[in-house]
Amino acid sequence: MSLVTAVCRVDRLLPDSGTIGITAIDKRPVDGAVRVRPLGLYADVQADRKHHGGEDQAVYAYADEDAAHFAELLDREVPPGLFGENLRTSGIDVTGAVTGERWRIGETLELEVTIPRNACGTFARRMRVDKWVKRFTEEGRPGAYLRVLHSGPVSAGDPIVVTHRPDHGVTIGQIFSGLTPEQAQAVLSSGRGAGGGPGTGGLAPKVVRDVSKVLARVGA
Repeated sequence: MSLVTAVCRVDRLLPDSGTIGITAIDKRPVDGAVRVRPLGLYADVQADRKHHGGEDQAVYAYADEDAAHFAELLDREVPPGLFGENLRTSGIDVTGAVTGERWRIGETLELEVTIPRNACGTFARRMRVDKWVKRFTEEGRPGAYLRVLHSGPVSAGDPIVVTHRPDHGVTIGQIFSGLTPEQAQAVLSSGRGAGGGPGTGGLAPKVVRDVSKVLARVGA
């Protein structure tokens, strides 16, 4: 069974040596239900809003299974929230989720998988692991951002049900490792005519931009 095992939001803003000067990556589990709206969890924030947050990156999910992999690799605990995730999950392959896949969590919350998370300097400074961006990237377990289709509460223990999975089959992991032109075209073609949302035929705008860049590079 697929579950939310922890719900995390910012505990406090911390000083950071980057250009913003502070970071909100210090996410920690909270008790009880938290309302999720189009820009994310209630009382959660992003310090660098140019690169983080927004409707296409409203919620960040990371799997217990992938956290366990890094815990073994680094020989340290990887508790919920350490990677800056809002939802820690179990029993669902987050990196293997198809972009455009929809999850219903609990009774009313509905989310749509958009893009993978890319490691940045802020993340590296938080982890204090040598060459962390490179190591995180090479492991190919980025977790996924999601946008909010229907607002609702989320609590630890809520079931996750996949209600829709696009036929193109292009996963978060494949986007993270780099799409082929054929994969990029499949995503765009699948989105056309789907209706009911922003972007091309319902695809999240950031997904459209990212896959269109792949096709632009090869002149497709």
